[in-house]
Amino acid sequence: MINFAQAQYLLLLFLVPFFFVIQAVVLKLRSRRIRKFGDQALVKMLMPSYSKGKIWIRLVLFSIGFTFFVIGLARPQIGARLKEHETKGAEIMIVLDVSNSMLAEDYSPNRLERAKLAISRLVDKLRDERIGLIVFAGNSFVQLPITTDYVSAKMFLNSISTESVPVQGTAMGDAISTAMKSFSLQSEKSRAVIVITDGENHEDDPVSAAQQAAELGVRVFTIGVGSPEGKPIPFEGELLKDKNGEIVVTRLDESILKDVADAGNGLYVRAGTSEFGLNPVIDQIKKMEDEKYSSVVFEEYDEQFMNFFAIALIFFVLEMLVGDRKPKRHLFRR
Repeated sequence: MINFAQAQYLLLLFLVPFFFVIQAVVLKLRSRRIRKFGDQALVKMLMPSYSKGKIWIRLVLFSIGFTFFVIGLARPQIGARLKEHETKGAEIMIVLDVSNSMLAEDYSPNRLERAKLAISRLVDKLRDERIGLIVFAGNSFVQLPITTDYVSAKMFLNSISTESVPVQGTAMGDAISTAMKSFSLQSEKSRAVIVITDGENHEDDPVSAAQQAAELGVRVFTIGVGSPEGKPIPFEGELLKDKNGEIVVTRLDESILKDVADAGNGLYVRAGTSEFGLNPVIDQIKKMEDEKYSSVVFEEYDEQFMNFFAIALIFFVLEMLVGDRKPKRHLFRR
């Protein structure tokens, strides 16, 4: 497989046909000047060493050299091979609440964006841990499967909004169950679920789901987002109202989050404005026994541009050696 690290330079190859067009125009103009100077046959006799054929040969050699030079500029790379890579660490499923209540502005700019920022900073600190991402509201789904590709993790994280899950609600238990099904088959010991939510209006039994996770050796941590006194929910330029026209105020439900963390053999942390709460949770996870993971990755490509530059140089030298005059047929005259 060939990969071009700077493929934009390949656009220069479109110049090659113009070399021939320009050369043809130049030769045509030269012929016109010769005809004005005098009889064309007589002029050719006065210039016996002039060779139009060699001009085209030189242009062909130059064009071939230019082609190889441009390919070299594009940095062709070959030799990528699959290699098994082993790491040690834990598997972490982050479960993020994306219900409308996460739009409340207890934090700047709101609960959801503050949570995304904290997760992004957490990803920057990870080294060998494998991370996955689940979003939930009225139901849940895997936004990012377990991976060590932290760049992709941040890309998927940035795309999350309250519209990521069309069904509103707070099905925390369903989200924990989804996380349990999303761990890799290689993981048996160091598995953790981090639930980030305001905990309000839960529609199922998250405590039971956390207990089942703990029985399988998975620790469930919870981070409470919001304030007990509550905040209204901005929605479509206004404040969200209920069916009676009353402004909806969303409050942090710490009791359920503490119960979930206790049942899941984890830890509950209330998110602050400066310290969101992920650091103490990660400190607990790092104390868990590291587990070995193997994954298949691409080795680095072998750069090939120097080979193309060398070939280009050969054709440029040949182009200069050819010259534009006819060779002398007789070295000695009688």
